[in-house]
Amino acid sequence: MSNEEKNRITVDIYGHHYTIVGTESKSHIRHVAQLVDEKMREIKRKNPVLDLNKIAVLAAVNTVHDYVKLQEEIEHLKQQLKELKG
Repeated sequence: MSNEEKNRITVDIYGHHYTIVGTESKSHIRHVAQLVDEKMREIKRKNPVLDLNKIAVLAAVNTVHDYVKLQEEIEHLKQQLKELKG
């Protein structure tokens, strides 16, 4: 088990309160929650008939898609750097 101090913070995401516990700063946790809230609201604006579960799943899919694309870009840049050092 880690000795890092855990922060506990209650955040509002899409009108619901969630208690988040983590080792990141409270401001970081708030920022992440704000981004999730914004993504869910963006999806709702574009698809007003969707229910909460579908909005949440689409927000997760969009976020993981962005994450995977960034990971691919990092790997590409690492490869380019390795070739330059070559």
